Amino acid sequence: MTSSAQEAAESRTESGEPEADTFGARRRRAVRAGVLAAALALALCAGFVLYGVLSDEDPKPRPKVPTAAVTYEVTGEGRADISYQGASENGTATTVSRAELPWRKTVRVPLGRTPVVGITLGDGGGRATCAVAIRGRHVQSATATGAFGRASCSGTLPSPQPGVG
Repeated sequence: MTSSAQEAAESRTESGEPEADTFGARRRRAVRAGVLAAALALALCAGFVLYGVLSDEDPKPRPKVPTAAVTYEVTGEGRADISYQGASENGTATTVSRAELPWRKTVRVPLGRTPVVGITLGDGGGRATCAVAIRGRHVQSATATGAFGRASCSGTLPSPQPGVG
């Protein structure tokens, strides 16, 4: 017997006539409806999450951003913290902690962004020099010395729009 048939059977009087709906029966139906609605909402959310996780489609195809080859170089002895701008379109920097020197990295940087490398020496100090080359051409260098010495180098890339920058 289904639950609604049970309710109908339970809500009849001795004469077989349906009894007036009671507060308890209405409350049970309301709770069941709420549980059913919550389960349906949970199933829909799970479906959307799985679609997003398993979908091979890129939701927002991004246009290809032109880039330029940038070489960062840090010379010296010992170790230094190095932070540099790479191919990230949102402008975040990549950091290498306690990199052993000498260190060199060539990356693609989106046009219109500023390629920059920063170095920080440790508490032991020392001396380190950073340099930036854009498309193989040296553009800037700087030297850090002493405990926690800092230096940064940057360059200028053209704007991604022809004729601008």
